[in-house]
Amino acid sequence: MANEILDESKMTKLLNWSYEKAMNGIPGAETVEELSRNYLNKHSSVEEAIDSLIRWQNAKGITSGFLTGLGGIVTLPVAIPANIASVMYIQIRLIATIAHMRGYDLKDDQVKTFVFVCLTGQAASDILKQAGIKIGTSLAREAIKKVPYEIIKAINKAVGVRLVTKFGTKGLVNLGKAVPLLGGIIGGAVDGIGTNTIGKTAKKVFNNSKSGTLI
Repeated sequence: MANEILDESKMTKLLNWSYEKAMNGIPGAETVEELSRNYLNKHSSVEEAIDSLIRWQNAKGITSGFLTGLGGIVTLPVAIPANIASVMYIQIRLIATIAHMRGYDLKDDQVKTFVFVCLTGQAASDILKQAGIKIGTSLAREAIKKVPYEIIKAINKAVGVRLVTKFGTKGLVNLGKAVPLLGGIIGGAVDGIGTNTIGKTAKKVFNNSKSGTLI
């Protein structure tokens, strides 16, 4: 298990891998753009589409066959259990799709960092506050684009530390029980580690306000 213990370096690689796969797709799964388009076409407003996406992600999740595929068909960037990579991918794709629906450019490094921030769930507000950023109706696309590189680095560092703690040695055991690689649908189990909270956090971080405020 020693080589499966996450550290900040492995976490960074895993985050970037998950983001790239969410953007470009993996076998049997929709890309962020495809998922966004499908939900927007089914609903009369962006808000309805986002809420529906979050509900679907919590209720349905993905099948064990997909989880197995992540560990087989897709080569993981670090030596970790496929279930952790699966959860990371699922949640990043959810967050990125919400951001895309609201018009954020997912190619921007700042936007990418804020996607990662949302993975910390309720801790996101504290992490951004420490960096001098207030989330909510005051944080718009323009504000995110203006965040300096030094602050982005500090945020990434804080996110990495938080996620390593979340998915650390103890987390591996808990997650292994919550998200089995064989049998069943994992929706409720994934929700147990914060998918619903993460979706709501993404709605707050990626809003469509026209104003922007850094505090």
